[in-house]
Amino acid sequence: MNDYILEEIKPLRLKDTVKSALKVFKNYPITHFPVIENNKLIGSFADEDLQTIDNKKVKLVEYAHLLNSFFADKKATVLELLKIFADNDTNIIPILNDHKEYIGYFDLRDVLDVFSTSPFMIEESETLIIEKLKNDYSMSQVTQIIEANGGELLGLYISEKKADTIQVTIKVVTDEINEIMQTFRRYDYKIISMHENDLYLEDLKSRSDYLQKYLEM
Repeated sequence: MNDYILEEIKPLRLKDTVKSALKVFKNYPITHFPVIENNKLIGSFADEDLQTIDNKKVKLVEYAHLLNSFFADKKATVLELLKIFADNDTNIIPILNDHKEYIGYFDLRDVLDVFSTSPFMIEESETLIIEKLKNDYSMSQVTQIIEANGGELLGLYISEKKADTIQVTIKVVTDEINEIMQTFRRYDYKIISMHENDLYLEDLKSRSDYLQKYLEM
């Protein structure tokens, strides 16, 4: 991700005025901007916070209590960055080097572009959502089930967590999605996602249709 570190927007300092900060927001489509002192990140001001200040000539130091504290290491992964973006409702993240010095920022659009062009997103695959009791879930078992049925696991993540169960979203390359789903069911996984030509559901439907006809006789 180092190739995507930007320096176009120059950070401000606490001695700068609210007016100068608002000018930055006017010129750039950002939600926050970083403030540094001696190359060290002090924090980031949010546009919506500064807009509420009446006296635009006052220095930022007077509103230091409004600074937001979030940043990323230059070695952060795409998923780590996406979490920081989401947790702080921001579209830029200040980046620090190994010495905790400010070296630039990541733009949300660039990070989304990297994520959207990853094999996880663009390779033709099946998306499967499964549910399992939390205490019984095993990532190694999920991988084993997929590979035992000739599938290639592109990636997975826990997409929902409840008191007793978790849901896992899986991206898998396979021509045998039915076999994979049937195996998951044999191991007491519930299939949450809907799939065309799901033989299990088709069988249930045919049995239901037969029962309905029987009851109507």
